[in-house]
Amino acid sequence: MEQIKELRERTGAGMVDCKKALDEAGGDIDKAIEILRKKGIAKAAKRSERDAAEGIIVVGTNDDKTEAYAVEINSETDFVARNEKFQELANQILEVLKNKKPQTEEELLKTDLNGSTVEESISNLSGVIGEKLALGRFSVVSGQTVASYSHLGGKIGVLVALDQTGKGELAYDIAMHIAAANPRYLSSGEVPSAEIEKEKEVYREQLIKEGKPENMIENILQGKIKKYYSEICLLDQEYIKDDKKKIADILKGSSISKFVRLSL
Repeated sequence: MEQIKELRERTGAGMVDCKKALDEAGGDIDKAIEILRKKGIAKAAKRSERDAAEGIIVVGTNDDKTEAYAVEINSETDFVARNEKFQELANQILEVLKNKKPQTEEELLKTDLNGSTVEESISNLSGVIGEKLALGRFSVVSGQTVASYSHLGGKIGVLVALDQTGKGELAYDIAMHIAAANPRYLSSGEVPSAEIEKEKEVYREQLIKEGKPENMIENILQGKIKKYYSEICLLDQEYIKDDKKKIADILKGSSISKFVRLSL
């Protein structure tokens, strides 16, 4: 019973599974752990066709606020996303990203995490919990000042980088704004021309149906596109803390180098 208890504590597996693994391993706890790990991976494989659409996004920065990190770990249900072990694993993977800085998903999955790889750690916990778990998106941004912001218990994660030092409060406020306002682009110059032409086509059809004179339509279109920019471009958006100002107005000489918004 003492061995079973130790094995349960070290693996999180159920009592019956622990007893079977110990019997198979001849009482060797390390071998039993390996057996349970292999079974966990096998169980995870059977769940590979399920949809892991829930999960958590964890964010953080380095000590000097020059790099910010975000990692998304997916689960099948929100119940599992609130599980303590699941959240602990997400934060451990965030530390791996912070310390090892892998460039691709494959690199991150193969990176060491407490003697296993990240991929094995996810699969092992999947076997214990009984749901498909998966690595989602991840991102690293760097700048003179960075900030990270988590919203709705990890449903939204935002990273922001500014081009000046000592702007931590400003960066954090902008991150909060991004979480709420969901901009798709930094500025109007980033919006693809094809997207703008498509919007103009839609607006033009609407205006024609409304009976607007042809010589007025182009002027009205310019106003509608300006409003469109204010909805999708960060610099053109009204600041959530003061709708009399745009984000461009609160920068005061700083520039936004990059922003990332992940949402479940």
